[in-house]
Amino acid sequence: MRKRILFFSCFFGSGTIAVACTVCERRQPELLRGISHGAGPESRWDLWIVAAVAAIVALSLFFSVKWILRPGETSADHIKRSIFK
Repeated sequence: MRKRILFFSCFFGSGTIAVACTVCERRQPELLRGISHGAGPESRWDLWIVAAVAAIVALSLFFSVKWILRPGETSADHIKRSIFK
């Protein structure tokens, strides 16, 4: 238990913030300036691809949680009835 507390306090409570260097900061678009490090998006397609992937992940998360909490199976001979007795 002590190791877990030490681990989480080192990584989540350290208070240090990683920032981009000045060269990379100039190359980033305004939205990402000061946050990310490295080359920025090459074209508008990069942003559309990231937005599409984020939407797919959000939908997957929503439906996963929805179907875990309320699966909707009501039949008496469903396999979950034999497992969760």
